[in-house]
Amino acid sequence: MKTNNNKINKPTPTVKIVGAGPGDADLLTIKAYKAIKNAKAILYDALIGREILEYASSNAKLVYVGKRAANHSYSQEEINQLIVDYAYNYGAVVRLKGGDPYIFGRGHEEYDFVSSFGIDVEVIPGITSAIAVPALSNIPLTKRGISESFWVLTATNKKGKLSKDIQQAVKSDATIVVLMGVGKLGEIVRLYQQNGRGELPIAIIQNGSLRSSKTVFGNINSISKIAKESKVGTPAIIVIGEVVATQPEFINEYVIARNEAIS
Repeated sequence: MKTNNNKINKPTPTVKIVGAGPGDADLLTIKAYKAIKNAKAILYDALIGREILEYASSNAKLVYVGKRAANHSYSQEEINQLIVDYAYNYGAVVRLKGGDPYIFGRGHEEYDFVSSFGIDVEVIPGITSAIAVPALSNIPLTKRGISESFWVLTATNKKGKLSKDIQQAVKSDATIVVLMGVGKLGEIVRLYQQNGRGELPIAIIQNGSLRSSKTVFGNINSISKIAKESKVGTPAIIVIGEVVATQPEFINEYVIARNEAIS
């Protein structure tokens, strides 16, 4: 019996949904690094730094599927299908996402879609910016006698409106970490003010794990003006709660700002 030497053996499709962490390549996990290094194709998001992509093989196919506010190269449905297509054509595919893919990253939706084709899917968690960025800015999310818990929220729902969960968070003494919230800062401030919490400490941290990081401090009443004057942009996270006041820079900046207001 003769074998067909012209027959092309298709690679076994596998997908790894990988969290790249908060941006700093040194905060990538070892398991994520190995997955990137061994991938035949990588579909990556907008916040993935060039330094992280340099870990990929020179032969790997790099595909930008960036998703940022009001700037989506592909719809989520298109990304889902691309993952499957590249898995069948290239074999080992990495879907590379900022932070952790299961924290506001839609990683589970991608897992469900890809696995429905019988493709082997593995999730590799990443360090979420919700925890890493405050720590890098020396803001503890919990501290004995000050905060017993923390909440991680997205600022918007799927319709682009302010998340209803923030209305509940306003009433809590927990530390509140808001992702993707700079565009909703005015609404968040008004909500806290309406609940009589205008003096609550708050910080906004932009590019928190990178050399270009910028952190501004204030309270609910003052933060909109401070953020505008400091030209804080995205990506950034918002931290609200008494723990912010434990940061030495908050103490210095807040005292100076209050003295200027009094004078």
